[in-house]
Amino acid sequence: MAKKPKRRFDQQEVAYDFEHWNLLKEFRQRVIRIMEALKNFHLDTVVHGSIARGDVNRKSDVDIFIPDQPSSFIVETALEKAGISANRRLIVQATPTYAMKAYIEIDENMSVSFPLMKMRKVEREFYKFGGEATLEDLKKNVRVCGVDKRLMLIEPTESGHKESSIVGREEQIAKLLGISAETVLDRVHALLRRDEVGRTGVFIEKELLSDENFETVLKRLADKNPAVRRRLRTAKG
Repeated sequence: MAKKPKRRFDQQEVAYDFEHWNLLKEFRQRVIRIMEALKNFHLDTVVHGSIARGDVNRKSDVDIFIPDQPSSFIVETALEKAGISANRRLIVQATPTYAMKAYIEIDENMSVSFPLMKMRKVEREFYKFGGEATLEDLKKNVRVCGVDKRLMLIEPTESGHKESSIVGREEQIAKLLGISAETVLDRVHALLRRDEVGRTGVFIEKELLSDENFETVLKRLADKNPAVRRRLRTAKG
């Protein structure tokens, strides 16, 4: 069941037990291996969400994100050379106005993603909103502040984390995370709306065949779909 947004303002302390710390270490070791494989091909990456913040659980989704627009051939070659195979490859577009992204699914909960077109500021800052960590951060055991799907600010502590609702504190949270208030308000609106109407799905989700590449499939989608063509033109403008 999806976590529901919280609207309370009081702060709560959460202490991690031995099992939690081990789970975080296990996740991060796997992530480091993938990020190092990409770094070997000069691809800079971040990991965002609970892996960056530290508030993981067994079902945590792990998305290793390449902020720039790399060649999909380079990304797939980097993974292949490291012996990291893909279960599925997908092109995903959340809404007609959002950039299309490539997802290379390593397993059910772990993927590598990158944009296939230029992202708007609010899209790039989405990752910082949830908390993002670099390869060096992970190697140094750094945990970062970020907001979870309940709209709770997660602030790491020595024993775990403290959490508090961000609703009504959007500008304060924006300054803390070093992002625009527009991004925070956008995420608050989206998550509260999802809570009210339920998950609405994505605009486009296209799985690639084994002999297809991301760029060719993107062109084919643009040829058929006017909304995709418009977003591509916007990205180039």
